[in-house]
Amino acid sequence: MYGSGAVAERPETGVLDTCAYIDLGLLDPSALPRLPEITAITMAELHQGVAMAKDPAVRAARTEKLGAAIVDFAPLPFDGDAAARYGTLVALVLAANRDPRPRRMDLMIAAIASSRELPLYTRNEDDFKGLDSMVEVVAI
Repeated sequence: MYGSGAVAERPETGVLDTCAYIDLGLLDPSALPRLPEITAITMAELHQGVAMAKDPAVRAARTEKLGAAIVDFAPLPFDGDAAARYGTLVALVLAANRDPRPRRMDLMIAAIASSRELPLYTRNEDDFKGLDSMVEVVAI
């Protein structure tokens, strides 16, 4: 029964990064975990997006997306375990000859997923290059 036509089992839980959450309505649900999670970092980025929107229509759309996140998710916090893992992830990025500074938010999201041993779903796999030994990154 496990031949080449076998379908991979969807993980029960996984973390969506901010771009995956924003594009959630465009994604194939079968490519996502059964119970998607978002982080407090994603929530902060959604608030930032509303604050930075100059166009009223863009602000309204972003406010709606933020409101849905507030209603639909209890964000995973950036706690002490995630903070410790963050330092490890920064070291991995440096070892890969990449600059961690423009990736701080992504690395914080990855640290939350990694410290909880959850896969991380993203539309921007390149943002997480060099981290595969510490976090399972799922490109969607």
